[in-house]
Amino acid sequence: MIASLPPTTAEELRGAGLRVTAARVALLETVRDGDHLDVETIASGVRDRVGHISLQAVYEALYALTAAGLVRRIEPAGSPARFEGRVGDNHHHVVCRSCGAVADVDCAAGEAPCLTASDDHGFSIDEAEVIYWGLCPGCSTPRST
Repeated sequence: MIASLPPTTAEELRGAGLRVTAARVALLETVRDGDHLDVETIASGVRDRVGHISLQAVYEALYALTAAGLVRRIEPAGSPARFEGRVGDNHHHVVCRSCGAVADVDCAAGEAPCLTASDDHGFSIDEAEVIYWGLCPGCSTPRST
């Protein structure tokens, strides 16, 4: 039995009907290597990989990759849009009200679906929508003066 290799980034782009460019490959890999990145951070990561790319080109590529289902866009209230490579499942997010940290939370099941996080990542959750809001471990720990 021969184990099949996972598709390359270029093959994934082609499979989604997208043209393969160095910038798109770098962008998709940057998003997947990161953790809920904003556009500026993604642009910086792409520039580190392939050199200059305009912010407009990053926005256009993100739009195409999101429409193709290769990346996911989330927009926590009061925060800029963020992008992640975890797609195709029903997961949610927990966001720190203080520093804006974001973490994935698998969908909870039970009497009140999605009102209790399956893994709160140490956040002290105080509100539930599709995004759980609270304080991350770093912001909820009292600091000594």
